[in-house]
Amino acid sequence: MFLKHAFFIAILFSSLSAFAQSAYPKITGYFGIMHPIVTVNKDETTVNFRDYYAVGFPTGINIWKNEKIGFSFEMVPNIKDDQGTSKVTGLLFHPGVLVALGKGYTFAGRAAFESNGRYGFTPVFNKTIIKNNSCSYYVAVPLPVRFGNDHPASFTVGFQFGIAF
Repeated sequence: MFLKHAFFIAILFSSLSAFAQSAYPKITGYFGIMHPIVTVNKDETTVNFRDYYAVGFPTGINIWKNEKIGFSFEMVPNIKDDQGTSKVTGLLFHPGVLVALGKGYTFAGRAAFESNGRYGFTPVFNKTIIKNNSCSYYVAVPLPVRFGNDHPASFTVGFQFGIAF
């Protein structure tokens, strides 16, 4: 039921975005690929591409109130391949506040609620690298901090790239 509502909201916002591009609020959407690089907690350090392969697909809608501040609604399905077995490991609900820092840089301060029982926050530093009339391409460094579900607190450094429209 929740996903049906989220899908309806996404369709509504994307249809409204054609009318909101020249004035605020401004609505944009995006899709990316996120690779966690290294994760540390009090018990261990794990490295993506060496110990396993994990990838996330952040998909979201940004609603800019003005040129400096906005709100972002993001969902991230995560997939992990460990010793030849791959599966969806969870779905991340990732709402947050956007702050334009100038010169193509943006800071996103996100709350994090994972379907696997973990929760926390994610500061994200984003840079638009190519911008044209129909879309832009970006790179980002997400820094997830997670708690809960009988696991020690963890900190991850990731790398993300994607397209915004």
